[in-house]
Amino acid sequence: MRALWLCAWFFPLLATAEIYRWTDEQGKVHFSETPPPGAQRIEVKPQVVERDDATREREERTRRFYDARRDEQAAAQQKAAEQQATQDAQCDRLRHNLSTLSHGGRYFTQGSDGERTYYSDAQIDAARRSLEARLAEGCR
Repeated sequence: MRALWLCAWFFPLLATAEIYRWTDEQGKVHFSETPPPGAQRIEVKPQVVERDDATREREERTRRFYDARRDEQAAAQQKAAEQQATQDAQCDRLRHNLSTLSHGGRYFTQGSDGERTYYSDAQIDAARRSLEARLAEGCR
């Protein structure tokens, strides 16, 4: 912020700098801020660039192109972040299920008639291997 204030303070001084022109013994033309004897003071005016309609139209097309590209990249990043969040949630659920199986206990499914069917040890081991394989293939 201080640098901005310093630039604003010294800008008028820089804008009023004097430029001198002179020719040396070999005929070369030189420009400097410090005048040697016989130097001619030159007034430097800022150049105003006026753009024609075609240039303004081309600049507008370019700006729209870059804006569209930036929007596409933002949308792609958003989609990638959503996909990553979904995958992370799925991996957390798989880890939780594997942790639940590792604690032991009796697991069952309940049929439409309300009767419980308990898993055998082989079915629990198969479920554990399946969860471990899914974690290894898609989770970090």
